[in-house]
Parts: sequence; structure tokens; C-alpha cells
Amino acid sequence: MTSLAFYIGPKILRAALSIVVVVTLTFLVLRASGDPALQILGPSARAPDLEAFRQRWGLDQPLYVQYVRYLWAALHGDFGNSMLGGKRAIELVLERMPLTLTLMLPALALNVLIGIPIGAYAAMHRDSWIDRSVMMLTVLGFTVPSFVLGLIFILIFSVTLGQFPSGGADKWQSAVLPVLTLGIGGAAVIARFTRSAMIEVLSQLYVVAASAKGVTWRQVIHYHAFPNALIPVLTLLGLMLGGQVAGAVLVENVFGWPGIGQLLVVSVGNRDLAVVQVILFLVALTMTSANLMMDLLYGVIDPRLRTNRSASH
Repeated sequence: MTSLAFYIGPKILRAALSIVVVVTLTFLVLRASGDPALQILGPSARAPDLEAFRQRWGLDQPLYVQYVRYLWAALHGDFGNSMLGGKRAIELVLERMPLTLTLMLPALALNVLIGIPIGAYAAMHRDSWIDRSVMMLTVLGFTVPSFVLGLIFILIFSVTLGQFPSGGADKWQSAVLPVLTLGIGGAAVIARFTRSAMIEVLSQLYVVAASAKGVTWRQVIHYHAFPNALIPVLTLLGLMLGGQVAGAVLVENVFGWPGIGQLLVVSVGNRDLAVVQVILFLVALTMTSANLMMDLLYGVIDPRLRTNRSASH
């Protein structure tokens, strides 16, 4: 129990500090990028109207006062209201979240269901034509930008073949191309990482010894190599969640998908500070929570990490 506490404690503290840093940087960058009053009301707005707008949204206060007020309100779950419509920013974001999750969750499933088996299979046939083909395809998969891949899919499956809609979210077919666009790049990364992890595990002495004792190749893979190769892959999945969020911003705008990514781009363009801040806060919270869970799962799977942590104390 003590070793687990020593292992978990610093990771929770680091996750909390990461969120505070992201919130602070977001606040400072948005405030330094220009006057929202001028952006929203326009350069032709009268001085009294601009001043009234700044007072309404607290923009006339010193920067440190704005920051303390924002941080205190955020800690109590109040992220402010949209400067455009007056609606609570968190409500605007939560309305769009199901649509973004509709893309991200199936894409993550594709990452795992395609990437891990392909990577493991390539490792078991190392240096064969299968292995070389998989490596070549995965290079293409993660080097082509997601927005380029999305445009290619639209050209082929929407314009040329007419099989799937090129945009919108009015029917389930509209999600197919965005999900594939998000899923292929991640699957390629996981496939390469799984292959490397499997090759490393297969070269370990305990795997060689198991084979020498007469354990069948299938049993070696199933009971020894594959479970141990999955440990670093789990860590990668946590890190990749951030890439999925960033990819969703691009993909939603390519396909006209009305999710959080599209809302973020529109809000940045309109200088709607509250909405941008809450989106970036939720992104940071999601990424740090996912990484924390993967770290904890890593420690549960491999108790040596907890032992090493407690021994250092």
C-alpha cells in the first residue's frame, strides 16, 4: 500500500500542476492577442460602447485581477458566459461534446483493433515481405496529415464514388469518413510501436528460455511476449489521446462536423474568450487524466515501478 501511495502521489500532483499551467498559459495568450471588445464590436464601434463592453466582461480590470477571478471561478465550476450570445460557455461546449466523442471513441477503437494486431503480426514475421509491407504502409499512415487524408477521402468516396457524405452530421454515414481519417494515423503509430515492443520482448532471455523448455510458439506469444509488449503500448495510448484531440479540430473543420473542434476554431476567430478557455481546459483535463490512468495502470501491471519508487524514499 505504501509503495502504491508513493507511486500515485507524485503523478497526481504532476497532473494537477499540468492543468494549472495550461489554464494559465491559455489565459495569458488570449489576453495578449488583442482586445476582444474591438474584435467583437468592430473598429467602427463608439468609445462608450467599447468601454461598456470591457466593463461588462471585466476586461477593464488589471490582468492579475482578471486571472485570479477566472481561476477562482473555474475552481468552482464557473467558466463564464459566451461574449457573443451570453450563454454559459460550459453549456455550449457540452452541447457539442457528444458529436466529438462520436468521432474520437470509434477512432480510438480503430487505433487499438487495427494497430496492435498488425504490429504484433509484423513482429512475429520480422524481416519478411509482410513485415516490410506493414512498415511501408504505416509510414504513409502517420506521415500524411489528417486534413490531407480527409480531403483525399472526400475526393474518392464522396465526389467520385458518391458513397458517403462529404460533410454534416445529420446521419450516421456522415461519421464514417471522419472516423477513418482520425483512426488511420493513430493505428499506424500503434502498429509500429507494437512491432518494436514485441521484437524487444521476443529477444528477452525469459522468452528464449521458455522456447528452449519446449513451450509452444503460440504459448510463448500468448502468455509471455504479447502481455509484456502491451505495457508500453498502454502508455502510448494515453499520450496519443492528445493527438486525437488535435486531430479532431482539423477533421471536424474539413468535414463540417459540428463538434468541439469546429466550435474552437469559430470561437478563436470571434475572440470568444470564455468558450476558448473552457475548451482548452477540458482538453488539458482529458489528456492529463488519460495519462494519469495509463501511468496507474502501468504501475498495477508492472509492480516493479512501485517498488522502485518506494525504495528511492
